Amino acid sequence: MSQRYKLGLIILIFLIFYFLPIENQRFTNAIFEALALANSYAKEHVIFSLIPAFFIAGAISVFINKAAVLKYFGARANKFLSYTVASVSGAILTVCSCTILPLFMSIYQRGAGLGPAIAFLYSGPAINVLAIILTARILGLEMGVARIIGAILFSIIIGLLMHFIFIKDEKKRHSQEDFEIAGIQSKPLYQTMLHIFFMMGFLIFANWGKPAEDTASFLWLLYSIKWILAIVFLTLVVILSIKWFNKDELNQWVYQTWFHTYSILPLLLIGILLSGFFFGRVGYEGIIPSEWVQKLVGGNSLEANLTASVIGAFMYFATCTEIPIIQGLIGAGMGKGPALALLLAGPALSLPSMMVIMRTIGFKKTVAYVTLVIIMATLSGMIFGAITD
Repeated sequence: MSQRYKLGLIILIFLIFYFLPIENQRFTNAIFEALALANSYAKEHVIFSLIPAFFIAGAISVFINKAAVLKYFGARANKFLSYTVASVSGAILTVCSCTILPLFMSIYQRGAGLGPAIAFLYSGPAINVLAIILTARILGLEMGVARIIGAILFSIIIGLLMHFIFIKDEKKRHSQEDFEIAGIQSKPLYQTMLHIFFMMGFLIFANWGKPAEDTASFLWLLYSIKWILAIVFLTLVVILSIKWFNKDELNQWVYQTWFHTYSILPLLLIGILLSGFFFGRVGYEGIIPSEWVQKLVGGNSLEANLTASVIGAFMYFATCTEIPIIQGLIGAGMGKGPALALLLAGPALSLPSMMVIMRTIGFKKTVAYVTLVIIMATLSGMIFGAITD
């Protein structure tokens, strides 16, 4: 780094701090919202969502046979099977756009094709059962049905488009066959599957949200015993880890877990701070006034649907928080088309997740993925808005 560059950087930093509009109420409130969103994310998502997801990703990297990943998700895999499995995977995962990242990263690095991996990345946060149920209960049955149909079709179409757009890159990537991350020999399939299944069980029940008042009694029962079930699954994970894995395997697992943690967590923190600064939290404003958003997403025009898609793509939504936001926006005049567009773009993407995805698949593929999500969400919103109107 040259001395001129260092001097220029120092001057730039000085000017930024010198001209900070700290007396402006909206600016200082946006700073608070950035810190508040990071605080709530740390309290609500890191310990029981992200950390278990990092351990699952580490287990996938170490213990799942590369041949198995290539068989179901690789370039030569049966396309119908791979995209079907990837597109419905979110039905069992109550995760947000950030929690899915280490799982996506691990299967992609293990040899999954870009298309199925992208389908998995989109479907994970988009169609989890709890979100679909709450959407139907709060926003109406037609919105719930449209969301699940749109999300499944989205994941398949976007995955296929990404595959064909970058088919040359994918052929080159798979010809290298450089997918081995760890040197541990694969475990028997039933051991690996049970181990990951119990970790998934802990992840799901530790994050099981409180059902709505009129929800079926079965879901209330699960909620009342969620921590019992979560502890049972965690205990089984510990027992099987001790019984089935030797010291070298456990060390590799911890290393891969740490690899995913330091690769993802810092970028997530930066993205969450930026998201909070610009958009705020649920019910609070960032630097962008909420009335701007409400004016832009009224009706079912192309502009309204595109605006809803773009805002949804960049704003961070914790699992299911998009539903009360959209409920409030509908009450303020938001059209049903833009509401669906926001539902389809919002949970699957966020500024924090984009930063991590970019590190995994590169800038060009990330831009293509984000653009496809926005376009598909916009078109779906316009079609749904026309039908419901």
